[in-house]
Amino acid sequence: MSRHPLHGHPDLREVSVPVATMWTGPDAPRDLDEAAVRDRPDAAEWVAVLDAEGTPERRLGLHGRTLTQLLLGDAALVLEERDDWVRVAAIGQSSSAHARGYPGWVRRSHLGAPVDRTAGATAFVVVAAAPLLSADGATTALSCGTALGVLAVAGQEVEVLLPGGTSGMLPRSAVRLGHEQQQPAYGPDDLLATARQFLGVRYLWGGTSGWGLDCSGLVHLTLRTHGVLVPRDAFDQAAATRDVLPVPLDEVRPGDLYFFARPGERVYHVGFVTRPVGDDGSRWMLHAPEGGAGSIEDAPMTSDRVEKLVAAGRVLKPDAGQLATY
Repeated sequence: MSRHPLHGHPDLREVSVPVATMWTGPDAPRDLDEAAVRDRPDAAEWVAVLDAEGTPERRLGLHGRTLTQLLLGDAALVLEERDDWVRVAAIGQSSSAHARGYPGWVRRSHLGAPVDRTAGATAFVVVAAAPLLSADGATTALSCGTALGVLAVAGQEVEVLLPGGTSGMLPRSAVRLGHEQQQPAYGPDDLLATARQFLGVRYLWGGTSGWGLDCSGLVHLTLRTHGVLVPRDAFDQAAATRDVLPVPLDEVRPGDLYFFARPGERVYHVGFVTRPVGDDGSRWMLHAPEGGAGSIEDAPMTSDRVEKLVAAGRVLKPDAGQLATY
């Protein structure tokens, strides 16, 4: 694990539940979002409720309500408190909206004291959902991208440190082990293999976990799984030229990013390039179609989509010793 810049700050907290959804305000959740905001949220139950009766309005109604999601162990700086809610800045999700990280409201019960550890290996969950066996015998599913400190590796199991000072076991096959002195090792095939795990998963506005993703959430989650952090929103990802090298549209290769914007407006959509540009000009992209009714797909662009294609980028690996902090 690497030390994040605010280590030791009195207002620093860490997510203590598998998935904490960030909202625009304490009044944003609807009654049907109860499973996402209870003290022990259940992301799988929540998305099942959203899809009950086959009505897309339930997902579409999240526009203007949800912002992003945080995973177990993610760091958050408390900015404001209001009863059972706190406004935080998500340190691992950079944003032009706040200097400390993506801002929004989460339930107070979804946060805990930071784990007192700043060195050693980190286990990154690389499968869509991994079973965590806690010390009390309970099993909890953790999302792809979850990053936890390693206590020990024994055979086919990895013991990880959990918020609150307890520990749990993850299957060795479900995680990638990394150290703060190691440069992330991955190639385009690795990125796309991670992203392809989510093919068919329904679009979720603000989704940044294995149970639902929006377009920039898919990009952010895929890259953080490999130890690289890019900004949370598509327009910030496109503007992060220090981390995302601009690439001519005709020179893209698999693993690069496509960015889309309407005339005179900022970038609103992003997806992964999955094939070189075809001889006939065709372009393929793996993405979460915006709008809320579709599912993650790897498909050729429509003519309407091509008209809004404005840029492409290639994510640069950080130098050794500058790994992502969550």
